[in-house]
Amino acid sequence: MTSPKRPADIYMRFLQLADALRGLPSLPPLDPLEERILAIVARASQDDERLSVRDMMGKKELGAPATVHNRLTSMREKGWLILTDTEDTRRKQVELTQDALKYFDKLSKCMVKAASMN
Repeated sequence: MTSPKRPADIYMRFLQLADALRGLPSLPPLDPLEERILAIVARASQDDERLSVRDMMGKKELGAPATVHNRLTSMREKGWLILTDTEDTRRKQVELTQDALKYFDKLSKCMVKAASMN
């Protein structure tokens, strides 16, 4: 592989590696809205913030609450998210599964590999 001519080349290599990772058998694929939800949950997790189902349904940028609820259900069935209990049994906290965390670990390795390729 040739050395990068501009910084965007590193990003393009990352996208290629990430696409190859998505092709491997692991968790079922996500639609674009589910990917946005996954990113929100991952960022909240990284910041040690609690994120409830109600919090997710209240995010206007994700669409109608019923749509968000359906996507959360789908992502749970696919193995990307889990719901855990809080002090209030009526509220459930949205969290990444161990498999989702492993997926982010693999994506991180793709990023490091793309940046180190010369």
